[in-house]
Amino acid sequence: MRAVGYRRSLPIDDLESLVDVELPVPQPGPRDLLVQVAAIAVNPVDYKVRQNVDPAGDLKVLGWDAAGTVVAVGAEVELFKVGDEVFYAGALDRPGANSQYHVVDERLVGPKPVSLSFGEAAALPLTALTAWEGLFERMGLRTGALEKTGAVLVTAAAGGVGAIAVQLARVLTSLTVIGTASRPETVEYAYRMGAHRVVDHHQPLVEQLAKVAPGGVDYIFGTAGTDRNLPAYAEVLKPFGQIVAIDDFDTLDIGALKAKSASFHWEFMYTRSMFQTPDQQVQHHILTQVARLVDTGVLTTTATRDLGPINAANLREAHRVLESGTAIGKTTLTGF
Repeated sequence: MRAVGYRRSLPIDDLESLVDVELPVPQPGPRDLLVQVAAIAVNPVDYKVRQNVDPAGDLKVLGWDAAGTVVAVGAEVELFKVGDEVFYAGALDRPGANSQYHVVDERLVGPKPVSLSFGEAAALPLTALTAWEGLFERMGLRTGALEKTGAVLVTAAAGGVGAIAVQLARVLTSLTVIGTASRPETVEYAYRMGAHRVVDHHQPLVEQLAKVAPGGVDYIFGTAGTDRNLPAYAEVLKPFGQIVAIDDFDTLDIGALKAKSASFHWEFMYTRSMFQTPDQQVQHHILTQVARLVDTGVLTTTATRDLGPINAANLREAHRVLESGTAIGKTTLTGF
């Protein structure tokens, strides 16, 4: 089968940073699905792994957002059958989905939204799982809790996770949703995703938030710049408020949150699969709910750009765009 991988960590402008290869078709384990991949999406985790993790063997295949059709199932599979169309983010510690065929644990998989193309569906799993777990598990919000009032700040609201977090908070709670964005096109996209207000994350946040949320904010979903913005968060967060962060940084001085008895949470959607937790199937249920919300018109795909077939050249371009920090929504690739 055709696949795209890398043999050593190289800058993305190096033609060897991602290469086209031929690999054997993998065989599904007892709880696995063998999926014929129709489309993939690219996330920051792809280029972060490529930059920092040398392959343990000869080659590493990336890709943790996919949509396709089940072509074989393991002996103990209960949730899907051959012919089902699915979408998923998979597991970080298994080979990625940048290949014609991919093996994934069925407990991490959802039924593809029937109203979306494969490319539109591939844009959703990783970011939807991250946003859902962050909002409704880490922060403890309840889906459909429309009586819940207050305000939530979502940073980089035009990015992959930010755009779906804004949508989920807008349609499943009564919180005032405040997004951050800095360019006219990203501000417009954040509003289109459902933000009530948008502030500029390149300008001082405290002064801007005092105007749009004079009483402060109850929740902060940090997708970028959490270490840099923590002093501002500590000032605008209400007593007993909560922060969820998904970005990477070396140190964080959370002592500033003590006076307000504020809570800080990490959200890492691969925790369940990485540690084989007993509740892995929760991700199947989340993706099933996301698909239902899409098909009923409540949520929309965050796919904004499809770069064409899945190959090394197009994936290098996708990585380049993400590394530039200018991407809006999600970048996808479709077909081989």
